[in-house]
Amino acid sequence: MIDALDHHDSRILAELQADARLSMAELGRRVFLSQPAVTERVRKLEALGVITGYRAVVDSAKLGYAIRGVIRVGRCDEPRMRRAIEASPEVLTAYNVTGEDSWILEIAVRDVAHLEQVLQRYCALSETSTAIILRSLREHAPLRPAMQDLTPAEPAPVLKGNRA
Repeated sequence: MIDALDHHDSRILAELQADARLSMAELGRRVFLSQPAVTERVRKLEALGVITGYRAVVDSAKLGYAIRGVIRVGRCDEPRMRRAIEASPEVLTAYNVTGEDSWILEIAVRDVAHLEQVLQRYCALSETSTAIILRSLREHAPLRPAMQDLTPAEPAPVLKGNRA
């Protein structure tokens, strides 16, 4: 975690996550800094690696991908899995995770036949489980800097009948 972030940096990050196309002049107005000051801070956040890029968010359905899903893949050889992911443009996000599954992949496919083609690649590697995303309740939520809690946690109250 980077300790040098202040309130202005947090506001800059919030504004850019909401709209990365803001001009530096408009961003400065929103965070109550001059254009040169806000430009310097944005460059600092980029140099520190806090801001890692700017990208367009697209609607997969409007690009012809009617189905989004999640594939959970069990334990398998990591180099083979990496090659499969690299060869699959349908994989939007890939996570190596702990638990029963080793991999969680978010995918976008045109239709059920396309889904079956993608699944065949991963079924050849390990056991899989698939879920179709019906709707998204939250995507691309803004991320604020983590605040360190300096107060110790209070012990949980002991309820009658729940004594350990």
